[in-house]
Amino acid sequence: MTDQRTDPAPVADERTTLVGFLDHHRDTLAMKCEGLTDEQLRLRAVPPSTMSLLGLVRHLTEVERGWFGRRVAGRDLPPLYFSEPDNPDGDFEDLDSPDVAAVFEAWRTACAESRDIVAATPLDSTAQRRDGTDVTLRWIVLHMLEEYARHNGHADFLRERIDGSTGE
Repeated sequence: MTDQRTDPAPVADERTTLVGFLDHHRDTLAMKCEGLTDEQLRLRAVPPSTMSLLGLVRHLTEVERGWFGRRVAGRDLPPLYFSEPDNPDGDFEDLDSPDVAAVFEAWRTACAESRDIVAATPLDSTAQRRDGTDVTLRWIVLHMLEEYARHNGHADFLRERIDGSTGE
């Protein structure tokens, strides 16, 4: 793994800091997946968990689209990898046939669209969660930081189990 992540600016305004850390976590996930075969990316390497690196990328694609695309921008974006109530964990479960390159392209596209939405939206603007309560864009960005940080921890274990690679 080569570390090509962009470091967040150590002295910056709030938006730049939040976006910088979110991009750093996105880069971390990409780094954890770098250099692996399609089969390795699909591997559920930490039994009994069904989690895989490819499943994490699919899940985070859905999370990017859900929070930024649906909630903040109000776009009609049907899920790509799951359906409710029939297959709520499809992002993690249905990994045998998807085109891995297409999964990563969908994730990169979702991240780029999220960046554009965040750049165009004041941090104090509000969106609604599924339960109907309001949250600010600031809250959503912080929630996304938590989501990526948690799943990057999972990615650490998965990658180490797959090929022994460790590190940030």
